[in-house]
Amino acid sequence: MVDRPLDPAGGTGPFDDLPDGAPDRSSGPRRRGGRNLPAAVTVGVLLLAAVAASLWFRPEPFVLLAVVAVGAALWELREAFARRDIRIPLLPLLVGGAGMLVSAYAAGPEALLVAFVLTVAAVVVWRVLDGPGPQALRDAAAAVFAATYVPFLAGFVLLILAEPRGELRVALFILLAVANDTGGYIAGVTLGRHPLAPSVSPKKTWEGLVGSLVLTSAVGVAGAVLVLDASPLLGLALGVLTAVTATVGDLAESLVKRDLELKDMGSLLPGHGGVLDRLDSMVVTAPFVYLAFAVATTAG
Repeated sequence: MVDRPLDPAGGTGPFDDLPDGAPDRSSGPRRRGGRNLPAAVTVGVLLLAAVAASLWFRPEPFVLLAVVAVGAALWELREAFARRDIRIPLLPLLVGGAGMLVSAYAAGPEALLVAFVLTVAAVVVWRVLDGPGPQALRDAAAAVFAATYVPFLAGFVLLILAEPRGELRVALFILLAVANDTGGYIAGVTLGRHPLAPSVSPKKTWEGLVGSLVLTSAVGVAGAVLVLDASPLLGLALGVLTAVTATVGDLAESLVKRDLELKDMGSLLPGHGGVLDRLDSMVVTAPFVYLAFAVATTAG
């Protein structure tokens, strides 16, 4: 959830996740909310266009796009952990991550789980062979976290894609994520006064969460009725689930960034930070959206 209300002193701190003194990777003109809005809007539109193009004719290009995005996020996470002298083996994570996504799309949830287990085994063995000891245990644990946090959870998006009318369902999932960020940002900047979790992310507010709930619910209902020809109750459930789980996902990444003393996980996406800064809330939301679709399909 992007939610950056005005600073009590009258400014707009550019980030909401980090203590003072952490490195600022941002640059360029700023507007209310502390972001480089021209860059953020341009990159956001380009990302949406890339997703739309990948889903337009056949679903396979989206699978490739997801593999690239997950690979970039894993690379960012590896670089971030390195700040704490934690070394995670990138090659088996990249191979295993791609395997999880392709397996999820091609063969379903059981294949995703098998690919995940094989990836976990591979990264643990790889790291132990690189040098045993207490450090190896810490590195292996971090690698298992990385495999779970990014490719395994992202695999649920590919499970959605493999369902009937999967391209439309994924498009709705993406639009819900955009609505969550947009609603939280607008409400947080204009109305935000009451901190949501000040010890984790000081500039996230309850008003921003309400803004996310309102816009995601509206997009969910419209998408369910107009796009999927489904019950508006499904759309309402999707909207509420997205706002709540996306907020949890965003706060979880904020905890990781605070521990690593980072403002952003990367700088690959101007105005947004890193790829993982865009995926943090989406990967946590994806399993719940997948389950909501599954329940609705079974009930129908």
